[in-house]
Amino acid sequence: MSRIKAGRWEAVVSETPEQPAVSIVHQEQPLAGLEAVQDGAERWKLSLPIPAELLSDGVQSFLVLGPQGERVTQFTIVTGVPLEDDIRAEVDLLRAELDMLKRAFRRHCVETEG
Repeated sequence: MSRIKAGRWEAVVSETPEQPAVSIVHQEQPLAGLEAVQDGAERWKLSLPIPAELLSDGVQSFLVLGPQGERVTQFTIVTGVPLEDDIRAEVDLLRAELDMLKRAFRRHCVETEG
């Protein structure tokens, strides 16, 4: 479960006794300020302020990555003129995922060389 409220992305992670090891990236740049607060034995509330300088007309996709760089989830913000259909968001997300796959493939090639 996640939402955006008052300029902050918020999510709840359940069934994990330790603080979730996640990061959030926008255009391959990690964002600072992710907070994790324990809310029960195996429940964590995550919160991240969305920097205003990242918001402009169009579609902005943010990836939530796990400890190995795998995509856990994503959220997209559309600003400016409303889009008739959501194809731009999908293309932006596909580009971000392709970049992530390219990095993982290159890392794999380096690790398996020689």
